[in-house]
Amino acid sequence: MPDASPVHFIAHFTVNDRDGYRKYESGFFPILKAHGGRFITYDDAPMMLEGEREAGRTVIIGFDSEEACLAWWNSPEYRELAVFRHASTTTHSVSIIHAPPGR
Repeated sequence: MPDASPVHFIAHFTVNDRDGYRKYESGFFPILKAHGGRFITYDDAPMMLEGEREAGRTVIIGFDSEEACLAWWNSPEYRELAVFRHASTTTHSVSIIHAPPGR
């Protein structure tokens, strides 16, 4: 059973087709909100202190649980919309980061 603690969804991608990506963006927020997701931030040029990074955009979204995040990710509405993201971007990584265990 997935953990019921908060998670952050982090995606890093390069936009290759701005018009196609705008189609994705136009439907993104209503679907995210319907699934309880909270858009936290994005950055097209974060300050790297160590290591290397592919050019592109990093997005951070919050959910109350891994289960809620995966319900959004796997929802028919999001999967249909994600076709525009797949066609207009190169995805470098998609991660779910869990909150630290309680102490």
